[in-house]
Amino acid sequence: MRTIRAQFLHRDEWWVAWTDDVPGALTQGRTLEEARENLKDAIAAMEEPVDWEDIPFSSESIIQEEIEV
Repeated sequence: MRTIRAQFLHRDEWWVAWTDDVPGALTQGRTLEEARENLKDAIAAMEEPVDWEDIPFSSESIIQEEIEV
């Protein structure tokens, strides 16, 4: 377990949560506590290794395309 610095922004009915310590970790919640817990879950999911062999999918279920952003 480690400590990170998280930021929270209350906007309308939502709390937005992110951290610069884990780039890409961004989430939200209806309460500050929910946003805090969702951020912990998001970070854990981002850092968990994925074993692609355990994920059942076929080539027909994959869509790959270029999009403008």
